[in-house]
Amino acid sequence: GRRLLKFLRNGRVSFSVKIKEIYSHLNGHEWLLVHRPHLWEELEETITAVDASLYRTKVSKEATKKGKRLYSPSDINKAFARELHARGWEEERTAYWVTDDAQLIRQTLSLTEKEQKELILAEGKNPIYSYNQTDFQKERAAIEIQLGKYSFIAYDLFVKHMAFYVGDEIDVGIEILPMKSMQAEMSSGPGYYEGALYDLVRQGRGVPAVPLVLIGICPD
Repeated sequence: GRRLLKFLRNGRVSFSVKIKEIYSHLNGHEWLLVHRPHLWEELEETITAVDASLYRTKVSKEATKKGKRLYSPSDINKAFARELHARGWEEERTAYWVTDDAQLIRQTLSLTEKEQKELILAEGKNPIYSYNQTDFQKERAAIEIQLGKYSFIAYDLFVKHMAFYVGDEIDVGIEILPMKSMQAEMSSGPGYYEGALYDLVRQGRGVPAVPLVLIGICPD
């Protein structure tokens, strides 16, 4: 699962991205290996199919890196999206209704979307429509490829995956992040695996209450 593919493409050596580190929260990785081993194989295939050397497309203007070619997070993200969509991973939404009463919200959490709205109205409150969206979902697993700002990682781990889990749409959330060594070579300086791992671990073993797989990637 951590193999590095090196091969010639158009007369040059090409380096695939590889899985460098894996952290399993609440047995998320084990759940995949037991219940959806084919999805884990697809994920490994997807990651190693992305040729990192193709996406050094940004020329740095920073004083310390001026003129250096850096990885483009948006281009790498598009490459992953092409590979996942080709394997049947599709966008999915989970919708719900919110209001300003905490106790009422607790009562709605286990209800269907329609029942949530009806209960909020019955209590004389104003129901507000909301939803979470994930780009890649398949067979009760969701993948987020996070090459954006660090705050987006926290939102994925503690809000988005949880929303789909509570909504009974998924059994595991998967977060793919660059290792620090790769992040340092990126144009927009997104979050990275080691930082996200620290924040996840310091919350305690049961938080968030959703099985997760944190994956750190890098080229070689």
